[in-house]
This record gives sequence, structure tokens and C-alpha cells, in this order.
Amino acid sequence: MSDYILNMLPVNEEEKQEFEAIAPQATHVYAGRRTVTPEQLAAATIIFGWPRPRDLATAKNLKWFQTMWAGTDEYMGDGILPQGALFTSSSGSNSLSVAEHMLASLLALCRRLPTYRDNQRAHLWKDEGAMKAVFGSTVLVVGAGHIGSDFAARCRSLGAKTMGVKRKVTGDVEGFDQVFPMEELDTLLPQADVVALVLPHSPQTVHLMNEERIALMKDDAILLSDGRGTVLDQEALVRAMEGGKLWGAALDVVETEPLPEDSPLWDIPNLLITPHVAGGMRLEITRKTCIRMAQDNLRRYLAGEPLVNRVK
Repeated sequence: MSDYILNMLPVNEEEKQEFEAIAPQATHVYAGRRTVTPEQLAAATIIFGWPRPRDLATAKNLKWFQTMWAGTDEYMGDGILPQGALFTSSSGSNSLSVAEHMLASLLALCRRLPTYRDNQRAHLWKDEGAMKAVFGSTVLVVGAGHIGSDFAARCRSLGAKTMGVKRKVTGDVEGFDQVFPMEELDTLLPQADVVALVLPHSPQTVHLMNEERIALMKDDAILLSDGRGTVLDQEALVRAMEGGKLWGAALDVVETEPLPEDSPLWDIPNLLITPHVAGGMRLEITRKTCIRMAQDNLRRYLAGEPLVNRVK
């Protein structure tokens, strides 16, 4: 029986032809998250893209699913994927996008650009005083995966010392001068001028960056959060920053999205907020990388080779 490939990726006509050339014996169907039908889901043996988790209950014939995002937690609940189905991610596809966003946020805070933008809107010509440089700083990245590695490499190219933290350390990681196990986080926090959070959501990472750990940071350190909003205790951050702790912070992710209008985070002057836009398909290179990853894994699947970015 040939495969029925339900392709929900943002593909163009040329890329459709490439998929069909890779698997000429398969049935190729293209749909969007909002236009996919229960019949298409029920027939699919392979799905690429971003279906709603609840819709996958219809995909009884599914043998392999590759999500177009790096994050996989929304599909990890019991009964979402059929028993025995392979599950892969597109981890690494948006690393460049998120890393550049993080670097832009860091430089903006170092140079007080959010404050100067506020002054511009108020028609206020005012020198806001001292600034910071990435050069000579120590950058600690909590989550030394694809994104963390790309961000660290960019910081190191600007003259920073880079340290990474990850769950398991098995060797050197590109972009980092040193990599440490998660158990050493509390020892490393007081050394860092910049702390960047790029961890996925899991029971172990919820509020990993809590009041006690924020207190361990330098009083003039910068905090970036670009992984999952649950990693950071937002209430603890508000209390710390309102009390004068930290030079600044930049959040692209928050616990509740959209951020509620009455959240005190909105009103902290040296806090930069962006609405979860660091990644996604906003850059053409991200889209192309995601498509290439799916095509490469499809070749592997058809050849009986191990799949890349295997989740389960």
C-alpha cells in the first residue's frame, strides 16, 4: 500500500514537485491548518506541518508525523498521536531567526534603545547616560541547543565569553567557550552579564528561572527569554525589576499569550516585549530550511534510514 502524504507545510509549486519526485508512488495532498478535512487526516499515513493536536485523533492510519516547528510539547499528551507513530520535529529550522532576534534585543537594551524610543515619542532630547557593550561580557545561555548555539556564536563574534547549560553534556558545543550540566546553573548565574533562556516547556523547566535564581544574577545583568514563557516566573521578574534589579530584560514569550492588558510587565521601562515573533515563518530562509528538512527526512523514511530530529 502506497503512502498518503498530507503536506500542510507552506510549499510553493516547485517544492510540491520536489516532494512528488522524492516519493512518486505516494499520494500527495496539500492543505492548510484551517482547510484540512477529516477525510484527509483519516487517510494520511504521513503528515508534514502544523495540524491542531485535537485533529490528529482522526489520523488513525498515521505512521509518521513531522511538525514544522522545533517545539513539540503540544503533541506530547496521551492519545494525541496514534500508538506507534513516528514523531519528528523541525528543530533547528528557525535557529537563525530566533538567534538574530535575541541579538537585536540584547543590543537594543545595551544601547538603551527602548528608552530612547520612548523619549522620541515624548519629543524629549535627553542623554540617558551609561551604556553596555557585548564585547568583554559573559553570556550564559540556558539551553545549549540549536538556537542557543547560534546565539552564542553571534555573541562570541562580538567579543563575549560564552557559557552554555544543558541537561546532558557529552562534549563541546559550537558557539560556546564552555558547556556545563544544568546542576551548575546556580553557580554560573552570578558570573553572567547576560542570561538567555531558550529552554523548551517541560515539568522540569516550569519556573526554572524563579525568584531565587533572579536574585543570584548581577544587579546590572540583562535577561532574555525566547524559549517558552513557562520557564520564567514573571511575577518574580516584576518584583525584581521594580526593586531596581537588572539592567533590562527582553521577553519574546510569556506564560499567557497574548499578554493580558493588565499585566505589570507592560509598564516596566527597561523591559522590551515582543509578541512571540522571534521565530516562525517570518524569514524566507526559515521556510526553506523547514521544507528541506521534511524532504531530507522523507528520503530517509523511504530508504529505511533513521530519521533526523526524532522525538519518539
